[in-house]
Amino acid sequence: MDMKSRMSVVAVALAMSSMAQAVDTLDEVVVTAPQSTEPLTVKTDPKKPRQPVPAHDGADYLKTIPGFSVIRKGGTDGDPVFRGMAGSRLNILLDGEQILGGCGMRMDPPTAYIFPASYDRITLLKGPQTVLYGPGNSAGAVLFERVIDRAAQVGTKVQGSLMLGSFGRNDEMLDAKTGAENYYLRAGATRTHSNDYEDGSGNAVHSKYTRWSTNAALGWTPDDNTRLELTAARSDGEAAYADRSMDGTKFARENVGLKLDKQHMGGVLDRVEAQVYYNYVDHVMDNYSLRTQPGMKMVSNPDRETVGGRSVFGLAISEATQAKIGVDYQSNKHTLRSTMNQATTPYELMARTEDANFRNYGVFGEATYDVNDSGRVIGGLRIDSWHAEDKRAAMLMARDANNVTYNVANPTSGQSRDKLLNSGFVRLERDLAATPATVYAGIGHTERFPDYWELISANKESLTTTSAFNTNPEKTTQLDAGLHYSEGAVSGSISAFYSKVKDFILIQSGVVKTAPTTRTITVTRNVDATTYGAEAGMAWQLAESWKVDGSLAYVHGDNDTDGTALGQIPPLEARLGLNYDDKVWSFGGLLRGVAAQKRVAVKQGNIAGQDIGASSGFSVFSVNGGWRANKAVQVSAGVDNVFNKTYAEHISRSGAMVSGYTQTTRVNEMGRSVWLKANIDF
Repeated sequence: MDMKSRMSVVAVALAMSSMAQAVDTLDEVVVTAPQSTEPLTVKTDPKKPRQPVPAHDGADYLKTIPGFSVIRKGGTDGDPVFRGMAGSRLNILLDGEQILGGCGMRMDPPTAYIFPASYDRITLLKGPQTVLYGPGNSAGAVLFERVIDRAAQVGTKVQGSLMLGSFGRNDEMLDAKTGAENYYLRAGATRTHSNDYEDGSGNAVHSKYTRWSTNAALGWTPDDNTRLELTAARSDGEAAYADRSMDGTKFARENVGLKLDKQHMGGVLDRVEAQVYYNYVDHVMDNYSLRTQPGMKMVSNPDRETVGGRSVFGLAISEATQAKIGVDYQSNKHTLRSTMNQATTPYELMARTEDANFRNYGVFGEATYDVNDSGRVIGGLRIDSWHAEDKRAAMLMARDANNVTYNVANPTSGQSRDKLLNSGFVRLERDLAATPATVYAGIGHTERFPDYWELISANKESLTTTSAFNTNPEKTTQLDAGLHYSEGAVSGSISAFYSKVKDFILIQSGVVKTAPTTRTITVTRNVDATTYGAEAGMAWQLAESWKVDGSLAYVHGDNDTDGTALGQIPPLEARLGLNYDDKVWSFGGLLRGVAAQKRVAVKQGNIAGQDIGASSGFSVFSVNGGWRANKAVQVSAGVDNVFNKTYAEHISRSGAMVSGYTQTTRVNEMGRSVWLKANIDF
């Protein structure tokens, strides 16, 4: 669809307004950030339209929350970064289930398998201030959740959406529910497609993608307090990448899960939650399907199988004390097969070779004690038992920075590791009497076992040996404090943190080793680090139909061991929005400003990327409008990057040399784009 056609579609949609009456409130377009309404917690509805329009994956939806950034690699499947922390420092859960990618170069982070429009709620829990949602959450935990309400499950309801946009973008979503008092059935499907986008200078970026997903749930609800649910999901897709020599041609996921929830039991044991799940991802990357490749056709096919379970028991100890205790388990196995010449040695005929497996048992407890009507204490403890095995061969073929292959001995082949890790936190919250505000402060400690990408993938080494398998666990101690305020037309929040990290796991590329031969490699290092920063948000209802809101996010990172900046720290970012909403029509604008980042650690960072160099600041302006025709139909439209700015995020990956495309220092963001979205409820 060309620009003229898209603008015609928008004009037709708006002209239809005279033919219908609006009887419901227009869902606001999320243009600055979802508001934080309780300490260290942010919730947002992924079905709402938002600006800038995100790619159809989990990471791009998270970037609307202050403190989040995304490492861009192409049009989709970016890596989410919160407060400068990436990878397994940020735990991602899908309805309580953990999913882990397979690609050794992070082509498929966990959010690549998430289709946000198929969920009802996204919740961010900041910092190590909970122990309920798995181990190692030093940056936080993100919960993608579907909501089931027994009172509303009777009957049939269908929700759908369609979005059209620049560069061939089109998204479709369908979510259907039917049920009676004692059962429900829910099924959904999503699909999204985009061609290569152009940056503000008109340069095409190798970024096209197509993604689809299906999911279903069958539930039994014999009473208001009992739910047994069986779930299943499948998804797949392909995506072109502008930061590397290969593209993703398969992102297949299979899932099945079973959950039990029994609540309001009336005794000290007031609630029981239990679930088991199975996740399998099968990923294929090659250098010829989505780009011109005159040489040999190379393919890599990793997969990962994750099995897990969780049981949580809710305790009503007294009127003032509530607690949750539980156990969780997760095991995963990673295998790989690859070929240097698909024409002569097809990868499909090759056996998969296991290179690593991990297992973890966790025991946890968290309690809330109401000191009085205005104050409470929340705390928790967690113990995790980790086990990891290096299943790689004793002799490995590796590739250096100049794309030269060589053989290297693996001294940890066949070795295993076991580690007992401890986590805990305590937080005080108080509702102020003289001011409509809540203040809080908490301290948390978490110990994180190194993940697959830090220990195994891409033959990473340490500074002393040719294996990174013995990298130390990361230990984070963090102070969190903040305030929530709401009175009349004004509301706002601020959350600040200060963190000391012992044995921070740093990924450093471009390291020269001279033995057994001179080569340039990537290593995993333990260093000590300090980070601190804050996020703030504000909303002011200027008049009945006018509102201004804004957000601010800042993080500072130091590598204390080297006496340098910590790599991959995003710069100061501010957002300011002005919106009009008369319950029928709405329109608004968003100004996003990002400062320059001069504090860098070139070739140092995390498993998703390393610093390239200093970056310039930029500002981007976008506008949107919306109209609700009736209770069931909402239409919204927008123009992102109105002034066609050419820019790139500081933490994004460097641009690769792709035949037919202009190579850039970083992968540039999208230039001016127009979009139109319709939400329909039946």
